[in-house]
Amino acid sequence: MTKDDDSRTAADIVAAQWRLFLDGAEGMVDPAMARAAHEQPRLRELFPGVSHGVMFFSRCTGFPAAHVGGQVSPEGARRFRVRGPLGGATLGVVDTPEEAFELVVANLPEGCGPAIEGTAADL
Repeated sequence: MTKDDDSRTAADIVAAQWRLFLDGAEGMVDPAMARAAHEQPRLRELFPGVSHGVMFFSRCTGFPAAHVGGQVSPEGARRFRVRGPLGGATLGVVDTPEEAFELVVANLPEGCGPAIEGTAADL
């Protein structure tokens, strides 16, 4: 870790991760999904993650993550499945990524503020 890395805040780390996904993240996630998620102010404060094309959100920047709200995966042509955090029960299957991330926001816990630097153990 360099001296510059030491001065980065949680907000800087979150913003850098969002830029990675918004710029296409080398095919990790559909940029349209990332843009739809980023349009949601409450999600913009959280640390976004992607695994196998599934987008999720964490209250912290490190691992293990503290998953919140839900996760969104493409479901065939122009459909999106929203599941609870960590792949829990299906919350809905919707037609647009905007609808999907609105559903994620609707399932965020009260007081779910900006991501912190650290791991789930630090919350």
